[in-house]
Amino acid sequence: MADDQEKDLQKFLKNVDEITNLIQDMNSEDPAVQEKAVLKTEERLLFTEGDQEEDGCRTTLNKTMISPPQAPTKDADEINSEAFLAFVEKDAKERAKRRRESRVLADALKEKGNEAFASGDYAAAILCYSEGLEKLKDMKALYTNRAQAYIKLGDYQKALVDCDWALKCDEKCTKAYFHMGKAHLALKNYIVSRECFQKILEIDPQLQKQVKDYLNQVDLREKADLQEKEAHELLDSGKDTAVTTKNLLETLSKPDHNLLFYAGGIEILTEMMNDCTERTLFRTHNGFSIVNGNEVIRRCFSTAESGTVEETVCVCVLRLWQAVCSGNEENQRLLVVHPDMGRLLPSLLASGVLTIRQQSLALLLQLAQTENGRSLIINHLDLTRLVEALVSFLEFSDKKANSAMGLLTDLALEERFQVWFQASLPGVLPALTGVLKRDPKVTNTSALSQCIAIMGNLSAEAASQRQMSASEEFGDACLGLLARCEEDVDLFREVLYPLLGLVMNLCLRSPFVSEAWAMEVSRRCMCLLNSQDGGILTRAAGVLSRTLSSSLQIVEEALGAGVMKKMIKFLKSSVFC
Repeated sequence: MADDQEKDLQKFLKNVDEITNLIQDMNSEDPAVQEKAVLKTEERLLFTEGDQEEDGCRTTLNKTMISPPQAPTKDADEINSEAFLAFVEKDAKERAKRRRESRVLADALKEKGNEAFASGDYAAAILCYSEGLEKLKDMKALYTNRAQAYIKLGDYQKALVDCDWALKCDEKCTKAYFHMGKAHLALKNYIVSRECFQKILEIDPQLQKQVKDYLNQVDLREKADLQEKEAHELLDSGKDTAVTTKNLLETLSKPDHNLLFYAGGIEILTEMMNDCTERTLFRTHNGFSIVNGNEVIRRCFSTAESGTVEETVCVCVLRLWQAVCSGNEENQRLLVVHPDMGRLLPSLLASGVLTIRQQSLALLLQLAQTENGRSLIINHLDLTRLVEALVSFLEFSDKKANSAMGLLTDLALEERFQVWFQASLPGVLPALTGVLKRDPKVTNTSALSQCIAIMGNLSAEAASQRQMSASEEFGDACLGLLARCEEDVDLFREVLYPLLGLVMNLCLRSPFVSEAWAMEVSRRCMCLLNSQDGGILTRAAGVLSRTLSSSLQIVEEALGAGVMKKMIKFLKSSVFC
């Protein structure tokens, strides 16, 4: 019996030690430790009832009893143990209730912080997130959101601390690694930054494309950093061209000179941008700010007319931008992300002055040579104005039209452009409708066919297809161009082929623009079945396969025209050729 009592005492003391440790952990400053303690406490409470049964008195009574049976009694230690466990159970339930209430408050503060962040008030956002963390210390979203706000304010060390806390809450938090990677990038810790972004890929392989973009940013920034170090070393060594670049920029930064002074200085500066060092020095000595911030130069962009000094200044600036951006990704980034460039470059591309349009197109073609450059264009320029300006080059009969359509083709292949197109199609649809209204007789057919092919590719996506087919004006423009091309199928074959592809995609939507439209399209395509061109025949038959079922009258006309026989003959020739 003494041994049993000793065992009971030891078990009680062990319970006290374990519960004391759990209470200490639940009061820990570390959210991860606190959460683990809460889970252990809940598990322990599930077995409390069973433990209490097992902890009954182990003393057995002699079967030959004189006294009548009495209810078993519990010693003071057992009573204290049960009372203590009951207290812990009650405390755990109260804590769970308080936690639910705290989460509601923390969620509300998070939403309030998100609103402040969206409006650009990052300090207010940080305050809201901090108040939320006072309510719930292990809410990882509050840490990652606050880290993002700290990054916006340039407080990268605090952002890193918050990312660490978020990872303590969830070691697989990809947002924490993302913000941590950005903070280390800003601090020029390139190796650590790469490790953070690569960790995201380990956690979620589906984020490969995003991770690739992040790693590309690290590479570009590290490369720019090395360029700047080398450029400053050359400047310190007293290299003539390096010193001249610096002095020229200082001279151009002085206000209120006449336009010819600025034009001459910019031309000299352009001629000096022959290597990476000079282009980097242009950047490190605030060349973009000096040129873009000069009010005299800025006025030229909006007032330039053909044959004026303002035109000369604009052309000189555009050539300078091409020179400093050649092979220099960081210069490209600084140029395009400037707040004014989003609208300025598309407006210069649509200028009424030919030389300005040509140089603007040359600059954009240069930027679009790399994936990074195309990304800059898509992310930072006004794409609606850009598309409008590019399709306006169809008025030229020479290679300028082909170059513009080549640029548009490269952009349209990018996923970000396609996402933008679907969301912004109503705004750009009038410009595309205008393209279809052009007369192929007086338009560069190669450029026109390329533009229509872009529309056809973009119309393959359901959302774009739906919006295009819903526009009666767009459908009529397709029909009108189809009629003009049929006047000479051989001459306009290059335009007709992509046009039939576009019409075929429009016919995938039901209902059509109108029954009358479907009938007219069918009649045009029935005529095209007489063509000797296999590509035209195939696409015309494809359109008919979609339109014939829309009207009994179309079917009757097709039968009367012998369309079925022609299609069967065509299919046989395709099989046995």
